[in-house]
Amino acid sequence: MRTPGTIAILAAWLCLGGAAPAAERPVVVELYTSQGCSACLTANQAANQLAQRKGLLVLALPVDYWDYLGWKDTYARPAFAARQRAYARTLGRRGVSTPQVIVDGAFQGPGRRRARVEALIAQARESQAEAPEMLVREDGRVAIGSGRPAKAGADVWLVRFDPRPRRVVVRKGENAGKTVVQRNVVRQIARLGDWTGKPAVYRLPAGRAPTLRAYVLLQAKSGRIMGVLPLT
Repeated sequence: MRTPGTIAILAAWLCLGGAAPAAERPVVVELYTSQGCSACLTANQAANQLAQRKGLLVLALPVDYWDYLGWKDTYARPAFAARQRAYARTLGRRGVSTPQVIVDGAFQGPGRRRARVEALIAQARESQAEAPEMLVREDGRVAIGSGRPAKAGADVWLVRFDPRPRRVVVRKGENAGKTVVQRNVVRQIARLGDWTGKPAVYRLPAGRAPTLRAYVLLQAKSGRIMGVLPLT
């Protein structure tokens, strides 16, 4: 039940051209994968199943550093590998590998071990802290309210992904002759700006693809996901 104070806050947001904030946020599961990685096939299947579960935002981020094995991943982008390397630094890992799962930006494990992934999801859900209000205003901009700031600051990210099953027949490399099936393949990730704990408004990049879904992530520079806002 909303308290009178919460109702007043919502009313203030609405006066600024917004809408009601989203409900309790999902746990974010990022799978770093590659079409040329034989060990990734099982992880892709597990992620595809998780993507259909309520309460989870599953994102497949194909990396390009296995392209030299003979097959160039059709969806890989350098930005995804860069994001995985940033996690390696914040999580104290020596390097990157696939398939790797990062849960809520704070917990990691091998993506092909389903029981381990489930344990990471449960751990992330138990450790979630109260998030600031996040909403899309009537003018199309994203507003984030005040809240407890992260120690080193936080970034605001836009993520666009394809929710449809994508099937790719691999012609060369470790998975030659096999069909890779992936859901929620990320097609764009863009940084919108900083969040310091004070109310702020962010402009979204121009251009929309009707087949893609979009979310805004509020993420501490330490890696931990602080807030999630669905846009479509």
